[in-house]
Amino acid sequence: MSFFLEPFHYEFMQKALLGCLLVGFTNGYLSGFIVLRRHALLADGLSHSLLPGLAVGAIFFGLNPVGLFLGALVAALLVVLGGKMITHSSRLKDDTSIGALYIAAFALGIILLKFAPVRVDLSHFLFGNVLGMANGDLWITYALSFFIVLVLTVFHRHLLLTLFDPVVAASLGLSVAWLDYLLIGMMVMAMIASLQAVGAVMSIGLLILPAATIYLLSDSYDMMVWGGAFLGMASAVAGLLLSYWVNLPSGPAIVMVLSAAFVAAYLFGPRYGVINRLLNNRRTKRASAPAPDQTGVDLPPAAL
Repeated sequence: MSFFLEPFHYEFMQKALLGCLLVGFTNGYLSGFIVLRRHALLADGLSHSLLPGLAVGAIFFGLNPVGLFLGALVAALLVVLGGKMITHSSRLKDDTSIGALYIAAFALGIILLKFAPVRVDLSHFLFGNVLGMANGDLWITYALSFFIVLVLTVFHRHLLLTLFDPVVAASLGLSVAWLDYLLIGMMVMAMIASLQAVGAVMSIGLLILPAATIYLLSDSYDMMVWGGAFLGMASAVAGLLLSYWVNLPSGPAIVMVLSAAFVAAYLFGPRYGVINRLLNNRRTKRASAPAPDQTGVDLPPAAL
């Protein structure tokens, strides 16, 4: 037991543990909504669109967490709204419009970082460093995580109806478009809350893999949401410990733990696992094969 507890004797590991618990639970909880709404590719685009906002925040406010948060939030919302505007005013679909904007925003962010008055490591924004979380980072992560879980819980029934039957939701007077914007806003906030821990790019793993893994194991919606939350939290802590023991970058280590869980569910899941389905198909073929005659030799078709 001391082997597992020894790393947390250090203050930086205690802060990292708290950050992993908050980020892992919140992103895992949100991942159920993202997977069911099929917003995985949109989440990928939004994660890259944070960079110009972070660069502008660094230019005007330095490395102040609040300035970086506001810059990233504005940049992501501009990409979303711009993508929707292009979709409604042209023949392009949502994924194409947002894809065109997010790659342009990502390139702009890299250029703007060159003008920041403080030294900024691009990999820090992209891949995070949970071991370097300061008290200000923890407060922002805590506030955003609490707000995200609260909003998703309050609008749980409305979001659930729009996920499974948007036509019925609209007929009941619910604004499907605004609820979709609300979900996108929660995605952006979750990415910002995850910046210090796993970075803008690695946060996609925490927003997709938990629910995707549970979806391979269960048909229950509640299991996708709550199971994804606890899987994200456990994987974040496991990745943190792995990064400490093996001296690996913390963000990629967390995502690799989640990836291992996803591959295991894909291969060995009791109902939808590939290996289990192959074994069941083989048993079915054997059970449906014609029985041999009394001599133990299969009769030709003509004799049957």
